[in-house]
Amino acid sequence: MRVLIAGVDGYLGWALAQHLTMRGHEVAGIDLFLRRDWVAEMGSQSATPIRRMTERLAAFREIYGRNLIFRKGDLRDYDCVLNFLKSFQPEAIVHLGEMPSAPYSMLDVHHATFAQFNNIGGTLNLLFAMRDCCPEAHLVKLGTMGEYGTPNVDIPEGFFEIEYRGRKERLPFPRQAGSWYHQSKVHDSNNITMACKFWKLCSTDVMQGVVFGTRIDKMPEDERLLTRFDFDQCFGTVINRYCAQAVVGKPLTPFGKGGQRRGFLPLRDSMQCLTLAVENPPAKGEYRVFNQFEELYNVSDLAEKVKKAAADLGLQVSIRPIENPRIEMEEHYYNPDHKHLLDLGYKPTHDIAQEIRITLQDLLNYKDRILVREEALDPDIRWDGSRRRSGYLA
Repeated sequence: MRVLIAGVDGYLGWALAQHLTMRGHEVAGIDLFLRRDWVAEMGSQSATPIRRMTERLAAFREIYGRNLIFRKGDLRDYDCVLNFLKSFQPEAIVHLGEMPSAPYSMLDVHHATFAQFNNIGGTLNLLFAMRDCCPEAHLVKLGTMGEYGTPNVDIPEGFFEIEYRGRKERLPFPRQAGSWYHQSKVHDSNNITMACKFWKLCSTDVMQGVVFGTRIDKMPEDERLLTRFDFDQCFGTVINRYCAQAVVGKPLTPFGKGGQRRGFLPLRDSMQCLTLAVENPPAKGEYRVFNQFEELYNVSDLAEKVKKAAADLGLQVSIRPIENPRIEMEEHYYNPDHKHLLDLGYKPTHDIAQEIRITLQDLLNYKDRILVREEALDPDIRWDGSRRRSGYLA
């Protein structure tokens, strides 16, 4: 299958390009390298060293015996998107090419508007380009479980049946975005739904939980092929940030009461889930939703798991909750469905404790890269619009 990955230089994109290639697919990618710029803007860097794309592509060809077709390009440029789709003629498009950070979108008006224009505009360009040159292709769009918010009812996979004033209907489950970033993803979902309805495109909207870890299955032992690992306040997911804190001897810092409950899955299992979506497309004109996660945890429980795994490796780690910079419920009900991927054969490969240990062991090799940017671990982006460091709670 010919698969185009938008955002191929990123955390998920680079790993997925390798995973799909190992499964025999022909892979192409497009990227503008903005993730590298955004992380640098936050005063940080990837804990794992990331090579220039020319080196990555050479290593890819050397290890896998085939080329990764790559184009540097901007999804906000319609002609660029259309021309690449015309030349490659993908059978599936995995759209990972968006700005993926809630804190980054909450910095100020400039970052908020950028998140909206970049994410919504890029997705619309992809949809129109698919309509105009490859309408049979399957769009696998990376959404987020954050679109749903934390409602006080169970969360279905995209749609639910409702009875109101004696009449029944199947409707999209209400979205309750928690940031300008999450709001952009809600707009994406609405736009993709409409494109499938109007133009008979087909799409899988993957509402992904929080991904963590450093490795994928059958990953080559070649540093040139490492995917990135961010730990700063904007682009480092919670377990990855905890692991980076543990490696450099900083306290683990749950926000507030630490009862925020979310779905999590390792990087290697994210690859399995995305691949299942790619290889099992929906019908023409169908828009479907997969909730993608493995287990539910609150952030305090995760801190304890990282602390234990660190202790097993001889690292003495403390936990010190800090004032929550976000405006969110810190204790809440949370029970989302995730049946569709299981029905397609998804089988978790590692438990969370094992994956945390692997992550810590890998990061110990790059401790110095975290130490020189350790201030990036401390959050100062606040949902109320101020910029100050969040202090430890008594």
